[in-house]
Amino acid sequence: MSKSNDFNDENSNTSANPTFDSVLQARLSRRGLMRGGVGTVGVSLLGGMGLAACGGGDDDVVAAGSGAKADAKLLGFTAVSKSLADTVVIPAGYTASVIYALGDPLKTGVAAYRNDGTDTDYENRAGDHHDGMEWFGLGTDNKPSATSTTRGLLAVNHEATTDETRSSFFLHADGGTTTLPRPAAEVDKETAIHGISVVEVKATNGKWATVPDSAFNFRLTSLSENIQIHGPARGNALMVTKYSNDGTKTRGTLNNCGTGKTPWGTFLTGEENWAGYFFRSATDDTTRGGATANSVVSLKRYGRNAGSASRHGWETGGVDDKYARWNISQGVGAAIEDYRNELNTFGYIVEIDAYDKTKAARKRTTLGRFAHESAAFGKPVVGQPLAVYMGDDSRGEYIYKFVSAKTWVAADANPTDRITTGDAYLDDGKLYVAKFGSDGKGTWIELSIANPLIANYATYDFADQADVLVNARLAADAVGATKMDRPEWCSTNIANGEVYFTLTNNSNRAINSATMPPDSANPRVYTDIKNSSSAQNGNPNGHVLRLKEDAPGNAAVSFTWDVYVFGAESSAAPGTVNLSNLTGDQDFSSPDGLVFSPATGIMWIQTDDGAFTDVTNCMMLAALPGTVGDGAKKTLTYAATAGTLTVDTYVGKAPGEDNLKRFLVGPKGSEITGLCETPDGKAIFVNIQHPGESTAQADIATPAKYQSQWPSNAGYGAGQRPRSATIVITKNDGGVIGS
Repeated sequence: MSKSNDFNDENSNTSANPTFDSVLQARLSRRGLMRGGVGTVGVSLLGGMGLAACGGGDDDVVAAGSGAKADAKLLGFTAVSKSLADTVVIPAGYTASVIYALGDPLKTGVAAYRNDGTDTDYENRAGDHHDGMEWFGLGTDNKPSATSTTRGLLAVNHEATTDETRSSFFLHADGGTTTLPRPAAEVDKETAIHGISVVEVKATNGKWATVPDSAFNFRLTSLSENIQIHGPARGNALMVTKYSNDGTKTRGTLNNCGTGKTPWGTFLTGEENWAGYFFRSATDDTTRGGATANSVVSLKRYGRNAGSASRHGWETGGVDDKYARWNISQGVGAAIEDYRNELNTFGYIVEIDAYDKTKAARKRTTLGRFAHESAAFGKPVVGQPLAVYMGDDSRGEYIYKFVSAKTWVAADANPTDRITTGDAYLDDGKLYVAKFGSDGKGTWIELSIANPLIANYATYDFADQADVLVNARLAADAVGATKMDRPEWCSTNIANGEVYFTLTNNSNRAINSATMPPDSANPRVYTDIKNSSSAQNGNPNGHVLRLKEDAPGNAAVSFTWDVYVFGAESSAAPGTVNLSNLTGDQDFSSPDGLVFSPATGIMWIQTDDGAFTDVTNCMMLAALPGTVGDGAKKTLTYAATAGTLTVDTYVGKAPGEDNLKRFLVGPKGSEITGLCETPDGKAIFVNIQHPGESTAQADIATPAKYQSQWPSNAGYGAGQRPRSATIVITKNDGGVIGS
């Protein structure tokens, strides 16, 4: 997410639920990272287009799905150094090239992108803030291919846009307006750059490029028509709006962050910080019946208090319905006459058939409504239900798991109708929330209207199961789920089925804090001095959590958990901050993106950081993971106002540079996010989001003052305004990435 992430950091969970302060005896483990090869090549600084560097040697390709196999060739590259340069840094022997940036055309007849603020027609161009991304192979017969390594589709999330005061200023010639009302032309640009895009990519003689005239290319934006609502909330009164009188559809998808890929070959995109885009009047509490009215309680729990201003002021663009839908204040008539329920139609995992743009996208309400990041499937087992793991990315929010009612059928891996197959698995099942115990164990609590804690919850009166899912945060409050430090991406280790979550950070954590005190799974409470005038408090560097189900088959209701690695600067105190003893070649802060390579089993960790940026730009690391429970106990003691606070934890010993290495550092101001690869692991696609985000809006006319000019400074495209973009990384000798 960007500097404009107030909605990321909203903390609307005021429940009395336990935090990790109740987990003082928790078992955390050392990371148990495996051996890897040690490379001897040097580091190369690359611009956006990449520079050829010397590579070498033959490569042993690791069998697909081998994951944790101790192959001496994995991580054989030399770790790259930290960097503050406005460029992409990767190891020697690799080449990085920009292939798909903000504004790039998706169809013939669309003009080349000028990148000066005069461009329009964003419905037919790449959107902004490239985020999560998945690969979908294409055969020569234009049909899905699991083996194609030179042609495929990239399904790319476009999360947001760089803004300072309302305006997405890099999109507008003069930087745009900062006052209300917003001009319709500016609003139309900004609504169109959100959503997702599907673009064909192809390698010709080893060089990757998009195919602008491909029939497969398409966009979904925040205003796309006929997005279907599926699952128990379909047709429920909570979903009724002026646009959909029967509550079965909505327009658009918004603030798309992490992704997932289903076992039947469709794309999942998570709607994350959607609430902040909507305006709510100062008198709306009264109109809705007061502070204890159900809709008021729900709105506040999702960060929309009465009087909440919208992020961009889109509701002021005009009288047309496409602007009015951003105002969720209740009118005097029935719900079919306004957009009082519009907020309820966002916050879901959305399923899309990347191969078929004629199929309507589905919002899967059975998976719950919250600030979704990615969706990670457990290992499919024939005859067993499927599991989907998810995190709610706000401070003090929860970790969730969905278990399908339908058991997995092998033939469904290649169905004739992919999106309908999704109906069978994702519209019926059980949603659970995690509660972590102090003994290193945890339980999955079903969020069901049949649970007396939910049915009789004093704070909110749940009407039915659809209400439980639409208000999943409130249901999780009711059952006593465990508050977390901003759960973001999650991913499944294909070697053993263990699930990893990035807990990015939490500046609210403090000793004696009534809401988020230190505890065994989040034991560090400290001040990180960024520079002489800025400090980050609480848990500024974050960590990676992992869990192992206690029973096979995805339907387990208990698990064992530990912490895989703590983020920290290598120079930080080893006894209180750098608990994983990170070195200068592997230290990091604020883990966010997390992806396991299907080809090699390498775990890629990507950062979105504000605490480490005086030392280095954001980065991506490669890791070889171990297993849950392979750690040792460590005791931390804090001086508190009323005595001392002792926290027992399990911390891994130094991972060794063979097992955790920095692979990439991005341009200035960027976040590294999203990763997918070809089936052979020889090309990986990575997104560089919001380079130059700290540029002042007032400096729009002075390119020399831009914090970043990437990727134009590497020769890609017109203009000097920074652009989010997808890069492709290949190895110069044609080998497997990360070997």
